Amino acid sequence: MRVVPVSIEQRWIGLSGNVRGALWMIASGLGFTVMALAIKVLGHRLDSFQIAFFRCLIGFIAILPLIGAYGVDAIQTRSLGIHALRGLFGLVAMFASYYAIARIPLASYTPLSFTRPLFATVLAVLVLHEIVRWRRWTATLVGFVGVLVMVRPGAGTFNAASLFALADSMSIAFLVTLVKRLPPGETPLGMMFYFGVFSTIAALPPALFVWQWPTALEWVLLVMIGVLGALSQSFWIRAYRAGEASLVAPFDYLRLLFAGIAGYLAFAETIDLWTVAGAAVIVASTVYIARRETRVRRAKAAAEASAATGKAT
Repeated sequence: MRVVPVSIEQRWIGLSGNVRGALWMIASGLGFTVMALAIKVLGHRLDSFQIAFFRCLIGFIAILPLIGAYGVDAIQTRSLGIHALRGLFGLVAMFASYYAIARIPLASYTPLSFTRPLFATVLAVLVLHEIVRWRRWTATLVGFVGVLVMVRPGAGTFNAASLFALADSMSIAFLVTLVKRLPPGETPLGMMFYFGVFSTIAALPPALFVWQWPTALEWVLLVMIGVLGALSQSFWIRAYRAGEASLVAPFDYLRLLFAGIAGYLAFAETIDLWTVAGAAVIVASTVYIARRETRVRRAKAAAEASAATGKAT
């Protein structure tokens, strides 16, 4: 009996959606960690604004072939103002994160980057006028307590660069809020295109002000950052499309492990118990918020389906 070999693609498709989602998320975490290492190396000489400019420019160039393939209809929009805000706040997030990565241990920056759901809760109330129940508010407050434990303002070990990591998270949370304000007809390619246009234009003046010509190695690292940034973001999106959010999201926290190992091996970085304790509190609160939101969405969807069934009968 002849055995037909199974291709890698067939094996991949044969995996369950949640397994594929978990693997995509792990790949995303590894990509973001390597990207952070490159940023940290570049940050020793190049300014964060210049690194952010190249990240925006290279990412923008990378999507141009897609526009050629799908046509200009894919980037039609009636929300240029919102796209401009996204580009501006995206640039702020990049600059803040690159500044922080260059100045604090990766194992300290990474848990602070997970505070985005905490800021998203506040912005959901202020911008989207959503109703947030006491459980989510409590988890949010607990998460910010974890931030205080990590940052320890007033302590002799306080590093102001940690505030830039928080500014990064707050800016990205605002970006997510802006995406919710976009009309349904906006395409992902269109959002990427206008983000690239506005962020690149906004990043150029400050980058020119601090400009230094990169060395050959720095050019390689800059291109690597642009490519890894696009790929890692794509992997992250694929993870949530392949599997259930509540099961896939926890694998994103492997970045804490990756960052700790990478920081120790590459830069001999160490972390203290305060950082570990604060990170644990932040992770616990954000995991609870994610699971709570999933349950609420499922309950709302079930109620709407039940109401639709009742009307049909």
